[in-house]
Amino acid sequence: MRIIDHHIAGVGQATGGSATRLADVFDPNSGSVQAQVTLGTAADLERAVAAAQAAQPGWAATNPQRRARVMFEFKRLVEANIDELAQLLSSEHGKVVADARGDVQRGLDVIEFACGIPHAMKGEYTQGAGPGIDVYSMRLPLGIGAGITPFNFPAMIPMWMFGVAIACGNAFILKPSERDPSVPVRLGQLMQEAGAPAGILQVVHGDKEMVDAILDHPAISAVSFVGSSDIAHYVYRRGVAAGKRVQAMGGAKNHGIVMPDADLDQVVNELSGAAFGSAGERCMALPVVVPVGEETAERLRAKLLPAIAKLRIGVSSDKDADYGPVVNAAHKARVEGWIQKGVDDGAELVVDGRGFTLQGHEKGFFIGPSLFDHVKPGMESYKEEIFGPVLQIVRAADFEEAVALPSQHQYGNGVAIFTRNGHAAREFAARVNVGMVGINVPIPVPVAYHTFGGWKRSAFGDTNQHGPEGVKFWTKIKTITQRWPDGAPDGSNAFVIPTMG
Repeated sequence: MRIIDHHIAGVGQATGGSATRLADVFDPNSGSVQAQVTLGTAADLERAVAAAQAAQPGWAATNPQRRARVMFEFKRLVEANIDELAQLLSSEHGKVVADARGDVQRGLDVIEFACGIPHAMKGEYTQGAGPGIDVYSMRLPLGIGAGITPFNFPAMIPMWMFGVAIACGNAFILKPSERDPSVPVRLGQLMQEAGAPAGILQVVHGDKEMVDAILDHPAISAVSFVGSSDIAHYVYRRGVAAGKRVQAMGGAKNHGIVMPDADLDQVVNELSGAAFGSAGERCMALPVVVPVGEETAERLRAKLLPAIAKLRIGVSSDKDADYGPVVNAAHKARVEGWIQKGVDDGAELVVDGRGFTLQGHEKGFFIGPSLFDHVKPGMESYKEEIFGPVLQIVRAADFEEAVALPSQHQYGNGVAIFTRNGHAAREFAARVNVGMVGINVPIPVPVAYHTFGGWKRSAFGDTNQHGPEGVKFWTKIKTITQRWPDGAPDGSNAFVIPTMG
């Protein structure tokens, strides 16, 4: 049985036999165990922290151009190995290979941004702030950062975190999901091959014990997290209590508003991918569609049914599949439980994806697409994130109700509006109480040189991921006020801060 171990400097991938606990890593296509991953301890984290402490000061002292060259080389290596990475990712997660390549590529987008770190880290300068006085600022790395990442994007989200953190001069310790841990380890190897010193990017595996050790460790200055909202809140509170800087991204229930003038063929085409792609296991998926007006709702429903019927569910290596299995049996049971909850709540189950099996892969973790109609805001299945191939129709009487639905929901990650009306789109974007908005864009993930982050229970902390906000999160500002005296030795031209008179 293949063992997936830590990537800790000084001991390669081996832990020296310290591991006493292992977790199964499944092949979602067959339901069989394909590997086991080490569940680390506080002692494993201590080794990683010690290596990071040894490496980080020299890395921070390396000029930003040279750090950028390492990022350029890392980007080249990931691109050269993208087929291997995509296949490995697909085999453990279950998303089809095309989606797995997209996972890697969206991470590389942030690495490309990190290649520009010499510009992004520039400080401010004011000449002549007072008589002979200049003021300037420097952006400095925090020291050691950590990332705790989910199973649904095992390449993209780690690169979103460590790309900017490392480029800024920090060492980084990554704790990926134990469900699909191989790609993060491979990324750690490629970063070292690219020229980053050993100890700058390390990978430790584990469960809550490792998470708590990271949150409590005094040498770790900042933690970035992506996962469910309840755990995000826990990570935020515990990390902040330990004196750390924390950004914790939680769950989502993204809405797609469909105005009467929308191009419904375009909407249905977009929904097929946004709601069901990657088996719905995306925090930026579009699981709720809100047609405005009964006529719009009926027309949309009529077009959705044949589109859903055409979706192809296959093994993750099937090039013609629209999506593959979910990650494991427990998650499959959870999604099917939410479908039943929707039925119990009184929603109309128009298409039932439960009980789907794939010939020759009957033990795989497959779920067919499901469609609910007449979902109401008070239903539990509407309130909570399902994280599976389930689309819910919530009918809105008018534009005001369509704005209110996502605005009043507990989550505020992303939202989209489909319309030909520029005024309606502009009004919606300005008023909706959600962090990221798409206008005729179903999954409004910002490009890498902007920033990613939701509102309400979708994000805890004040700083978003990647882009300028990422640089802000992984650095601290030092401000210097300087004057070079040119007066007499008796101090007759003494220094006076201008604001003190």
